[in-house]
Amino acid sequence: MQPEPEADRVLDIRGDICPYTFVRTKLALEEMESGQVLKVIVDYLPATVSVPRSTRLEGHQVLTVKQVDGTDWIIVIRKA
Repeated sequence: MQPEPEADRVLDIRGDICPYTFVRTKLALEEMESGQVLKVIVDYLPATVSVPRSTRLEGHQVLTVKQVDGTDWIIVIRKA
C-alpha cells in the first residue's frame, strides 16, 4: 500500500452534513492548483460516499477514504 501523499490543504468539516460536506469540499478544490492534494476530515458517515462520488464526477482523483477513529474519516483528493 502506498503512503498517503502530503496534503497541500486540510479541510476539517467535522460537524457538517450533506450537502454541505460536498459544497465545502468543492469550494476548497476550486481554490487549489491542478495536481494539489486536499485532505478532508469528516464525521458524517454518508459523506464518505457522497464526497468521493461527487468529486470523481467532477474529474478529481480520490486517493484515500479511511476511518481514523470511531467517528472520523479522512478523504484524500488530488485536484484534476
